[in-house]
Amino acid sequence: MKIGIIGAGAMGSGIAEVAATAGNEVVLYDSYVAAEDKFKKGLAKNLSKLVEKGKIDDVKAKSIQSNIHFVSKLDQFKGCELVIEAIIENLETKQEIFSHLESIVDENCILASNTSSLSITAIAASCNKPERFIGIHFFNPATIMPLVEVIPGVMSDPKILSRGREIINSWKKTTVVAKDTPGFIVNRIARPFYGESIRVYEEGFADFATIDWALKTYGGFKMGPFELMDFIGNDINYTVTETVYKEFWNDPKYKPSFTQKRMVEAKRLGRKSGKGYYDYSEGAIMPEPNKDEELGKNIFWRVLVMLINEAAEALYLNIASREDIDEAMTKGVNYPKGLLKWADEMGIQHTLDTMDRLFNEYHEERYKASVLLRKMARDGKTFY
Repeated sequence: MKIGIIGAGAMGSGIAEVAATAGNEVVLYDSYVAAEDKFKKGLAKNLSKLVEKGKIDDVKAKSIQSNIHFVSKLDQFKGCELVIEAIIENLETKQEIFSHLESIVDENCILASNTSSLSITAIAASCNKPERFIGIHFFNPATIMPLVEVIPGVMSDPKILSRGREIINSWKKTTVVAKDTPGFIVNRIARPFYGESIRVYEEGFADFATIDWALKTYGGFKMGPFELMDFIGNDINYTVTETVYKEFWNDPKYKPSFTQKRMVEAKRLGRKSGKGYYDYSEGAIMPEPNKDEELGKNIFWRVLVMLINEAAEALYLNIASREDIDEAMTKGVNYPKGLLKWADEMGIQHTLDTMDRLFNEYHEERYKASVLLRKMARDGKTFY
């Protein structure tokens, strides 16, 4: 199968490697002149590490390299069965690319965008055949993260959606289907992990290290929110937050924070810049958390109920199925448990009571409990 990838940045390169590893012929295009050399060096380095670890042998490594062809023109995408775009998050740029690409590829070619926050329907609107357009959203690094969100636009043909999902599943990825709404599943539901943690900090309850310690110790999260934002890049995380907020017509529960905005303005982007919420320079000493048990448990529970509430609302609004929501959060952002299963475990009534208490305290819409939680508590139901 011939697969086309547009964009040779971190995400596009990763998707190309995944497709080539699955035995597909991959054509990779990037308008940046130095992209080819950078990609080839990066691929060789990645494959060398896999060989060293014994995950693949030299024959497989050479096969993967030979499966990927860097091309200088989109005209060379002719014959592709699937094309995935992974370029800058700009609607007009993406629309322009697909409008041109549609005249090149065959009629049965599936067109897809790896966008994390833009409307699939809006991108597809630039095509004469929007019914063959879907979203295929990988998570970074694409070679490691198992989850891929598959998103139909308003005009997407269900058969195209099924075929696209089959192809990605054949690449040994786990796919979930999400409605075409801002942030899809993961980037929507995960907002409180960052936003509420920042709010706890801004209110003076705890510092970054203590909040991270609380979420890891009492929640079992592999990384705390501030560690994770530094790992992702504060510029990237802030952009996603800002985009989701704007796309939801400034819904207050997605409101960005000045804390993160100032980090971006100061170019404290996290690990990639050497400093973020923490200092990663050589010899820097990481701050010690305040390991107060009651404080830690309170921080963890406050963040968790906000996450559960967002997951419940996503289910209530048919963003995705119960199973896909939980799978997306465990395999897309490595949460220790599915949020809806976690809600059952902690208690629906307990979760609702906490949300109501927060709302009564703050009188802010961000703390408004999901109607689904209220109905379930009233009826004594659980998610599973």
